[in-house]
This record gives sequence, structure tokens and C-alpha cells, in this order.
Amino acid sequence: MNRLKKRPVLVTVSVLVGLLLVAGLTAGGYLWNLAHSFDSKSEKIADAFPEESTRPIKKAEGAVNILLMGSDTRGGDGTEDALEGAPGDARTDALMLLHVPSDRSGVYVMSIMRDTWTEIPGHGEHKINAAYALGGVPLTVQTVEGLFDTRIDHVAIIDFEGFRALTDALGGVEIKVNPAFTSSHLGGRHFAAGPTLMNGEEALAFVRERYAYSDGDYQRVRNQRAFVGAVLSKFLTADTLTNPARISATVDQFAPYITVDESLNAGAIGTLGLGLNKVRKDDIHMFTLPTKGTGSSRDGQSIVLKDEQAIKDITAALGDDSLDKYWQTLPSDN
Repeated sequence: MNRLKKRPVLVTVSVLVGLLLVAGLTAGGYLWNLAHSFDSKSEKIADAFPEESTRPIKKAEGAVNILLMGSDTRGGDGTEDALEGAPGDARTDALMLLHVPSDRSGVYVMSIMRDTWTEIPGHGEHKINAAYALGGVPLTVQTVEGLFDTRIDHVAIIDFEGFRALTDALGGVEIKVNPAFTSSHLGGRHFAAGPTLMNGEEALAFVRERYAYSDGDYQRVRNQRAFVGAVLSKFLTADTLTNPARISATVDQFAPYITVDESLNAGAIGTLGLGLNKVRKDDIHMFTLPTKGTGSSRDGQSIVLKDEQAIKDITAALGDDSLDKYWQTLPSDN
């Protein structure tokens, strides 16, 4: 396996959801070509899941849960080890749980703050992003499954080069900047508030930024959701969906930078996509796992405090396939 670079998770959301919807709208040789490109160029995780005896049973039959991951390879080494389940230097830069209900009425994407303080099986309490460093993909899956008593069906990871390739393949995306900020990644470039057309490099700086904001990672998560919405708006337009060359170029450029579990192949995506053929942008709902704010661990780390009631409510909603009802109770700015 090639050593992978840093990965933001949100581009995975955009293209994965886009592929699902495109799969529901296309057929024949064209779809076969897309499938071949995805399967032949994407990388696979041989052992993505923990031991079966440690996993929760699947409660909501027909629903699908996909864990979307991005990694921050601190030190430059550990990502390959982490993918294979060994300890390393890599940490998940972002985590999202993508949920598709059994009736295929929509798609729900829940961001999990990377500094959320929680129990990591076999290691005690840590920030949730430490699971990747301590035990790779399988331990990260086990940690999230334990948090929500919910079975994960698939895993997907993406790197920064794929992010740029996707954005540029779409001809740039228009993102609503709110609030204005000065980038710590692009040499102090200032981004004014309001709709802004960004290329891959600019959009990457937008979704990585946290130092420019008083609430740091919270605003970064909001920016990530704004990016996902902007990409989906561009991807799901008639100009894109009826343009085979653009879709093919997007998939072709993106596929080499995605890593998925072995069962998340083009066939699985196509099958799921057929059930989502009526889903459009307004049926894709994104929110952040509610928290109790920030605090400090006993050893002095800055952490995000869990909202136990929210976790209990989401666990119940995932268990009886009613996440749509839970989502409707959230404030509009979540």
C-alpha cells in the first residue's frame, strides 16, 4: 500500500454521496466505466473492522452506516500502520458518520468533534481521534460503535490531493464564507464574508482553518459543512449530472485518493445509489454531535466534553431507524 497523505473527510462525503446519486440515475456501459474506474484506482483496507465478538448487533435492518475518516499524520509516518491496525503517529483529523435510513428517504451526516473525550477500548479515556494512532482503523470503528451501540457497515478515507482534484474537476465551487477570516494556510490571505468562488487550494485552506476563529474547531466543522453543501450543489446540478465527461473526470481524478473497506466497492455503491435515486441536496442533512463545550482532562489536555443525553438520544434513533425525527429537534445552527 502506498503511504497516504493527510486526509480531510468532507470531500469523501461529497463524492461518495454524489456517486450514490449518480449511480441511481445512470445505467449500462457508462455506469460500468465509472465502476471500473472507482474499483481499479481506489485503495482497499484489508482489515477495517474489529473482532466480531466485540461488535454490536445490527438493529435497524436495511439502514446503512458509513464511517468517514480523515487523518492528520503527525510526524509523517504512521498512516500506513494505522490503516493496518498497528499503533502509529497518525490521528484522525475529522470523523463523520454517514447514515442512510432503510427507507432511503435521505442521507444524514453527523460530524464528531475530533477532541471529544471518550473511552477507547483497551486504552481508557482519550480524545476520540487518538483511536487511530492507538489501533488504526479497527479501533476507530470499535470506538464509534461503542459510543453509539451501532454497527458500522463501511469505512472510507480520503487525502488532500483528492480534495484538490475534486474541487478543480468541478471547475471550482462557490462557498458562503461566514464569518470573514484571514487564512493561516495561504500566507495571510483574507477571505471576505459572502459567496466566494474557490479553487481546490483555496477551498482546502477554508476547511482546514481554525486558528482564525475564537471557537476554533467548532467553526471549522461549520466550514466543513458549508463546503460539503457547496460541492453537492455543484455536483447535483443538471449541468453536471447530464455531462458524462465531467462525471467521469471527477471520478477518475478522485478515485486514486480514496481508501475504503473491501466491501465498499462500486457494486455496493451502485446498489445503494439505486435506492437513493429520488434524493436531492435538500434531502441531505448535516449536523454536529452536540457537546457540553470544552474543558481540560486530568493531565491538562484541552478536550471537548460529551453530551451524554445527546449520545443516548442518537443511539436510540440509530437503533430504531428514526434519525430523521432526532434531526428535526436540533437547532438550525447545529
